[in-house]
Amino acid sequence: MALIKLNAVVGIKGTVVSEGGRDVLTRVGITCALCHSTVDDSVQKGIGRRLDGYPNRELNPGAIIALSPALTADQKAVYNSWGPGRYDPRFNRDGQNQPVPIPPAYGLAGSPLATFTGDGDISYWNSYVAVTQMGGQGVFVDPRIGADVQRTPDLVSPKLPALKAYQLSLAPPTPPAGTFDAEAARRGAGVFAGQGRCSNCHNNAARTEERLHHPAETGTDGFYATRSATKLYRTAPLRALWQHPPYFHDGSAATLADVVNHYDAHLRLGLSDKQKADLVAYLLSL
Repeated sequence: MALIKLNAVVGIKGTVVSEGGRDVLTRVGITCALCHSTVDDSVQKGIGRRLDGYPNRELNPGAIIALSPALTADQKAVYNSWGPGRYDPRFNRDGQNQPVPIPPAYGLAGSPLATFTGDGDISYWNSYVAVTQMGGQGVFVDPRIGADVQRTPDLVSPKLPALKAYQLSLAPPTPPAGTFDAEAARRGAGVFAGQGRCSNCHNNAARTEERLHHPAETGTDGFYATRSATKLYRTAPLRALWQHPPYFHDGSAATLADVVNHYDAHLRLGLSDKQKADLVAYLLSL
């Protein structure tokens, strides 16, 4: 309670008043930072300076939501099944269950599509989450997914431009010194642009190029895409990959080596073990 009163809990905003000599929480809400920020542990584990844009892979949103007395036992079981660092932004709308890893919110400059399925830009997704997930008082309408939520007066839409500008200002963190072999990364850049065929999709200098692909092209599970507006998956922007495993929309690749092995098999690239290791070093350098 004292920390909430001091505005010192990342992602939580609360109103604390004194009643009868004790502090009482009269209002409480969550912010984007709950899932898309963490701390640098500079004081101790879980306590330190806020790091905005970092995906909170230790947070267990499902377990928090499952505490609600408004849910049925079956709903609570679904929420409790998600685990840390995962969230399903469509479950409360379509009743299907496939949580995805919480994505980073940094390095979005030059990325026109803000989601795994490329449904819209940053403001589209901010609006979707604010209105349909966080219960914000606002308007979100998208006939492609049957969404028509109108809570007026709209307090969400006026905040979207400033929120987008702030997110675009968040640069991806640079890899810590000594976390990759620089010479191997140099060779891996050649694999990336050559036999690995990575640059066919990730083809701009910042590696943030985004295209939409049929699930069969990616060789990954297509169920989550069927729940989206596009029915497709986007090419993921490659930024600070060292910082946010697991990978793919479903978190099925625990490491970057798993990602490389997946595409080597799916696309029949015929990479040697050395080429794979060099490519991983390059990805760690981004």
